[in-house]
Amino acid sequence: MEKICRTRISDVLNTTAFGTIFNVKGWVRTRRGSKKVSFIALNDGSTIKNLQIVVDLGGFDEEMLKLITTGACVSVNGKVVESMGKGQSVEMQATEIEVLGAADPEEYPLQKKEQTMEYLRQIAHLRFRTNTFGAVFRIRHNMAFAIHKYFHDHGFYYFNAPLITASDCEGAGDMFEVTTMDLNNLKKNEDGSINFDDDFFGRHTSLTVSGQLEAETAAMALGAVYTFGPTFRAENSNTPRHLAEFWMVEPEVAFNEIEENMDLAEDFIKYCIKWALDNCQDDLQFLNDRYDKELIERLQGILKDKFQRLTYTEGIKILEEAVKNGHKFEFPVYWGVDLASEHERFLVEQHFKKPVILTDYPKEIKAFYMKQNEDGKTVRGMDVLFPKIGEIIGGSERESDYDKLVKHADEMKVPTKDIWWYLDTRRFGTCPHSGFGLGFERLILFVTGMQNIRDVIPFPRTPKSAEF
Repeated sequence: MEKICRTRISDVLNTTAFGTIFNVKGWVRTRRGSKKVSFIALNDGSTIKNLQIVVDLGGFDEEMLKLITTGACVSVNGKVVESMGKGQSVEMQATEIEVLGAADPEEYPLQKKEQTMEYLRQIAHLRFRTNTFGAVFRIRHNMAFAIHKYFHDHGFYYFNAPLITASDCEGAGDMFEVTTMDLNNLKKNEDGSINFDDDFFGRHTSLTVSGQLEAETAAMALGAVYTFGPTFRAENSNTPRHLAEFWMVEPEVAFNEIEENMDLAEDFIKYCIKWALDNCQDDLQFLNDRYDKELIERLQGILKDKFQRLTYTEGIKILEEAVKNGHKFEFPVYWGVDLASEHERFLVEQHFKKPVILTDYPKEIKAFYMKQNEDGKTVRGMDVLFPKIGEIIGGSERESDYDKLVKHADEMKVPTKDIWWYLDTRRFGTCPHSGFGLGFERLILFVTGMQNIRDVIPFPRTPKSAEF
């Protein structure tokens, strides 16, 4: 086969150099035709669109042609011409074909038929080859790129927080423990507790639930930083919105108070959604047509209006009024309750019909590090609530007063001895500062219109599931 530099299919589909010989490589989606000519739909992952390869069967070895089945990987040299068929402007007339990797048609699990999402999770190592997951993961890449670009362009520094930690940022306790000790022969103290003297770190350590605390220390020197990395929570939760391993984006900004924090969150997420609309048109159109007819319209709607801002107390009053008027919620509504997704979505989808930023939550239901308001009952927390999702961003102005922070940590039973270094930032040059966390997979869930968070991360980690 003549050596020609490979061209990506996305570039071939956009070329006007008709009559030129190109080389493409990719995986066969379908093959159809007659005794004289075959039409191969080839895809290399660079676009959701397939390139049609026209093969004159008389010019090729019959045994080689038998290997060109769905899933096979081939290299094709051919002349690019204008297509007379519907759905494509360009096609390739094959002059040379090499089968790089055959796929037994009897065993290949991605035949041209309807496959359920549950089935595709069982073959997660192959599901990237489907149109759906090709679209999802190209969009995921674009969202990651947009996040880095946004923060770089706005003067933030990318900060790598540790994945192994001795502190529990949220005070929740649902953490994966990290140890090198023999679990069948654990050394114990006299009181029966585990002795970590012989462990790798010489102390109890876990996988992080958040990079926020470390990012705050960096913001106290660099001004504005953001983390973007994996985080871990050992909750036994099997909902369509929860993962045990997921990615978080966490900016922390010195001198920002709660208002600036809300401004940043709104501007940031609108930027990401606009990036998707501007740079992922083909993939979004496919997902819109295939799964969610309102997807693109919903994304465009996020950009139209300023997000509604209201306090938790105002939100509770709206929900209580809805109950009085006959609306039924599965979970109760009262001041002090940690709002459920159904409450959040009611505010967004039915009452305001646009994204909502809810602020000033009861201090008992929020983390110890949130700045307390003067009423002594609420904190300067903020959640950004989206249609179809509920909470997509959670953040706050951080408590900058050392004494108040220590007192609240003690009240929330957060061991201050483990976060002495975090408390030090309030002793040495403290200042107002704020930040938030965006669940990256929840953003992808919203942008793609997918229904289950397990379908927007390559290999989902959930209870009793770590197959790949």
